[in-house]
Amino acid sequence: GFHLSGTVTEPATATEPEMTYKVAISFDRCKITSVTCGCGNKDIFYCAHVVALSLYRIRKPDQVKLRLPISETLFQMNRDQLQKFVQYLITAHHTEVLPTAQKLADEILSSNSEINQVHGAPDPTAGASIDDENCWHLDEEQVREQVKLFLSQGGYYGSGKQLNSMFAKVREMLRMRDSNGARMLTLITEQFMADPRLSLWRQQGTGITEKCRQLWDELGALWVCVVLNPHCKLEEKSCWLRQLRKWGEMDVCPLEDGNYGNELPNITNALTQSSGHSQDSLARPRRTVFTRAIEGCDLHWQDSHLQRIISSDFYVSPSYQREGESLLFNSQGQPLWLEHVPTACARVDALRSHGYPREALRLTVAIINTLRLQQQRQLEIYKHQKKELLQRGATTITNLEGWVGHPLNPIGCLFLTLTEACRLEEENCLEISDAGDSKPPVYQHVPVVTSSQDGDESYLSLALEVALMGMGQQRVMPEGLYAQDKVCRNEEQIIARLQDLELDPVLVQTLRKQCILLLEGGPFSGLGEVIHRESVPMHTFAKYLFSALLPHDADLAYKLALRAMRLPVLETTAPSGDVTHPHHLVSVVPSRYPRWFTLGHLESQQCELASTMLTAAKGDMLRLHTVLEAIQKNIHSSSLIFKLAQDAFKIATPADSNSDTTLLNVALELGLQVMRMTLSTLNWRRREMVRWLVTCATEVGVRALVSILQSWYSLFTPTEATSIVAATVMSHNTILRLSLDYPQREELASCARTLALQCAMKDPQNCALSALTLCEKDHIAFETAYQIVIDAASTGMTYTQLFTIARYMEHRGYPLRAFKLASLAMTHLNLAYNQDTHPAINDVLWACALSHSLGKNELAAIIPLVVKSVHCATVLSDILRRCTMTAPGLAGIPGRRNSGKLMSTDKAPLRQLLDATISAYINTTHSRLTHISPRHYGEFIEFLSKARETFLLAQDGHIQFAQFIDNLKQIYKGKKKLMLLVRERFG
Repeated sequence: GFHLSGTVTEPATATEPEMTYKVAISFDRCKITSVTCGCGNKDIFYCAHVVALSLYRIRKPDQVKLRLPISETLFQMNRDQLQKFVQYLITAHHTEVLPTAQKLADEILSSNSEINQVHGAPDPTAGASIDDENCWHLDEEQVREQVKLFLSQGGYYGSGKQLNSMFAKVREMLRMRDSNGARMLTLITEQFMADPRLSLWRQQGTGITEKCRQLWDELGALWVCVVLNPHCKLEEKSCWLRQLRKWGEMDVCPLEDGNYGNELPNITNALTQSSGHSQDSLARPRRTVFTRAIEGCDLHWQDSHLQRIISSDFYVSPSYQREGESLLFNSQGQPLWLEHVPTACARVDALRSHGYPREALRLTVAIINTLRLQQQRQLEIYKHQKKELLQRGATTITNLEGWVGHPLNPIGCLFLTLTEACRLEEENCLEISDAGDSKPPVYQHVPVVTSSQDGDESYLSLALEVALMGMGQQRVMPEGLYAQDKVCRNEEQIIARLQDLELDPVLVQTLRKQCILLLEGGPFSGLGEVIHRESVPMHTFAKYLFSALLPHDADLAYKLALRAMRLPVLETTAPSGDVTHPHHLVSVVPSRYPRWFTLGHLESQQCELASTMLTAAKGDMLRLHTVLEAIQKNIHSSSLIFKLAQDAFKIATPADSNSDTTLLNVALELGLQVMRMTLSTLNWRRREMVRWLVTCATEVGVRALVSILQSWYSLFTPTEATSIVAATVMSHNTILRLSLDYPQREELASCARTLALQCAMKDPQNCALSALTLCEKDHIAFETAYQIVIDAASTGMTYTQLFTIARYMEHRGYPLRAFKLASLAMTHLNLAYNQDTHPAINDVLWACALSHSLGKNELAAIIPLVVKSVHCATVLSDILRRCTMTAPGLAGIPGRRNSGKLMSTDKAPLRQLLDATISAYINTTHSRLTHISPRHYGEFIEFLSKARETFLLAQDGHIQFAQFIDNLKQIYKGKKKLMLLVRERFG
């Protein structure tokens, strides 16, 4: 049959009633070519009802009545039967059919209508002709709509996942050799190219968003797969090539390395070429995400050697050829395939994707045999150059095109092909993204089918070997943020897959062998003795190798991880001291080297590797020492060394058992290095670092504390040393924590006092008070500290610092010393007439109160200083008022007699203060009147009232005040309204 129709009933559910749908399916040469269903579901996949009807026909063919095409049945009817048939048909469906029946009747009765020019009539139940195209039904409109919708959501609501599942669908179609695979990919690509964000990103010169970039990469990789189909027709290939070229030439087409910015000079192409200059960006051809697929169109599968490799497991060289050098076979006679590695791997991916898993495996084995041979040859070359390269300490030899992070993902592709052959599962899961898989896959060893005598090789051990080879390849860091980011991401993906492998003795043997080769591999290995300065670091890879090797061969594990600790790109350019923000570090010659955008991430990976080694080496003095050396030599960022110190401290001090002294000492050593690195540079975490170091030294013990106190000047600023370090060391908590005996306590206290005095000498402004506090319990030290303050008071200290120390002295019971310091502070102070809210006012009032309480002499000594320093009338009148309220000398200094009489403002020393206060009021009044506005008149009158109170303290005060007011009226008679208010209040 060619046409299948039926009704499908969907049973009722708790919320929905029973539903019946009419379904019609056309098929031709074992393919469904069109479907219709009453449910109206729009999707790129068939609805459940179409699937149900198809399965019913497949499983119960005898239940489905087979009929002749309708044209045959009609041919057997006579005139009356035909009339009856048509009328009954119209009656059964009169609402839908009647207009069409009327129209057809008119056309048939009209002799020159189009319908009468054609012989015969169509029959939907008859099959297509043999020449007609036949392919599976694909609802193209639906594909377009869905892709458009997912792209418009910009990676939100799981749209990225949806698009990835559409890509997976394309791969599935390719695997089933369904010709719609390429058609569906074309529809997806058209929608991707029509994404309005592309032109926006290009105009702004910004990169495409991360999620979107990954989708474009997968799109490009899928096209490579499609054009490498080993059995596609030439006309198909040329049609794809035309399409790919058309897309690639559009200016919004994303570039392979993910940077729009790089190719902006192309806009002025015509200008630069005509003048004969070739800029760097013009010299390099523009490579889009489709360039590799376009290049792939030139590849073919006709090579006889290639055909033999993929068609037989037992293809070997004739025995007589094995002695000489052959490019086609290795010395065991196994075939080699010497194509550019990523291209050869793209062939493997194409075979795998188009449903040729055996062929893909055979080609993979040939590629691995080729890589092994190259590895051997490179080792031999290195042995000859070793001496010269080691003397130079660097190499220019490196691969410019890395396999990890490559757009075609060659290593991932070989690894997947090999592990799929070893999966212990009924269905082989081919999806690229394993994100949904909750449980890791289980693998078993499957022996490599080959004629060679070496029978113990398995596809699983080859998978491990090729992953290690690829990851260990020395390669130059690519240019551009996206390409660099992709290197990190691809490396992490491969490592995640490697971690799914259970390392049995066979795999451990492969691991050890390959690690030794990588260490000896010279400049061809990223773990070789000499590497290129711009070489991609191996920290992440080495961390995996270290953890995997450690239980089986600890020496090899450490050798490898220590070798990988280096980061040569920072060696020659890092400035001395701290590089806390290495992210902005651009190499010395920006034109020659790429910028390392991922440097921050790479440094944190270096730190992770060091941390992993520290954890493993806990308790092993020798190993810890070598790891510590490697950290000190290779890590240049203080914040990362601090992180390592904290990690080591955490591991060394578990909550449930005793501390590990070896690791604690490493933590302290790293902490001390951080202190030295950040001593002269600004670092926002410095206080936290200093506090942490004291905590760490306390855990190590009293000797460590003595040591940091004695060598404070190379680790801390004087302020940190006194206010944080010594203060914490001398705190009650520290004494308790260390449960020290008396001699130990004394030793610590003595070191702290020595430090305090040294710091006070070096920075009296900031350390004097801390020094006095630390020396309280030792008379001689305390006296020394006080003397340092007195010596520094006249030159290096501010009135605020001196007042603070003076108040401390009073609090400690040294009122005369407090008076001396307060007097020194007064000489540094200057309060203008309008500074009536100055923060030092409280200190001045306190100093005067202190002098007053000590007695008449001290008050007499400080008043001249006050008069000289303070010009603010309200403050002076406040002091005057306080001095006249009680008798001086109430502090009761031993040996002094106190008369208990109040002091008179007519006699010294208060007379001088009164005169100064009156003259301050006069000066302030004139100053205020020069620029007074009407809204301040009321406030000014109140100010004059206060002035009158002070004037009246003098014997002839009322006369003085009256003269003062007359004076004002005379000078400021222009301010009529104000003078009216003055008259009203003061006459």
